[in-house]
Amino acid sequence: MSVTLVFVEVQNGTVKKASREALALALSGSDHVAAVTFAAEGAELAASLPGVTTLYHVTGAGDLYQPDVHASTLEALIKEKGITALLASHSGRSRDLFPRVAARVKASLVTDCVEVDLAGKSVVKPVYAGKLMARMRTTAPVSLLTLRPNVFPADLPAGKGSPEVVAVAAADVAPRSKVVEVVAGEAGKIDLAEAAVIVSGGRGMKNKENFALLQDLADALNAGVGASRAAVDGEFADYDMQVGQTGKVVNPKLYIACGISGAIQHFVGMKTSKIIVAINKDAEAPIFKKADYGIVGDLFEIVPLLKAEIEKAIG
Repeated sequence: MSVTLVFVEVQNGTVKKASREALALALSGSDHVAAVTFAAEGAELAASLPGVTTLYHVTGAGDLYQPDVHASTLEALIKEKGITALLASHSGRSRDLFPRVAARVKASLVTDCVEVDLAGKSVVKPVYAGKLMARMRTTAPVSLLTLRPNVFPADLPAGKGSPEVVAVAAADVAPRSKVVEVVAGEAGKIDLAEAAVIVSGGRGMKNKENFALLQDLADALNAGVGASRAAVDGEFADYDMQVGQTGKVVNPKLYIACGISGAIQHFVGMKTSKIIVAINKDAEAPIFKKADYGIVGDLFEIVPLLKAEIEKAIG
């Protein structure tokens, strides 16, 4: 019997949408699905995980992510419970944690998957900065996979019972490194990796203060605010807002690029957006060749007009 374990991340007391996507995929392709969480309130989340048979709630790991403790705990779970696949969202946490676990259990590791066949142990992922899609088949007894957010449906089966909650003690190991502090970002800020709509600004925003225009538009759309590398390098925006090859890879339903020329490094980070809208005063900007809709004009005039029309349409 195949046993799939899903690493569940919790934010503000609820399971993150990207983790629900991983759970839904596991439930659609595995005979037995379990979940594991290190969150303090993890046991309280059981009712929100229909279809999952067991929820392993790790206790004693502390409030902060500790790489060696988390990795050793997952290693023990995989070996003791006969886990054949470990899934998670492709997040900052899993990108750090999963290679450590894979090395410990001698598992195969494929990150940023956009297609997964658990039964056939086959996956598809972008390679060469998204220019190609590679289909891979894992042959190791244990497979570790991270899934690109907003690619897979997040619908869990209705009418299924809650999982059995099993308390698991965190591994008692001497950490080689220790996280001592996590500085929280701006409260209420939408995670770009999970955002359905993103409004991004580039060099054309001219300064940090002008990003308030994009925030106003984003508020009307319940969207996240992103930035190009040029905007981040110019200190118009924080690094955690950067979309692109050296920033975040996003996959929203709607991506609005304001004052962004469309360099390939930025395009790599948002090319899988369902609809791309570009606003730029340069009619020859490369972004227009990649956009579904383009507006040639002064963004400082267009963005407020767009916000007003959206608010009018929403009522």
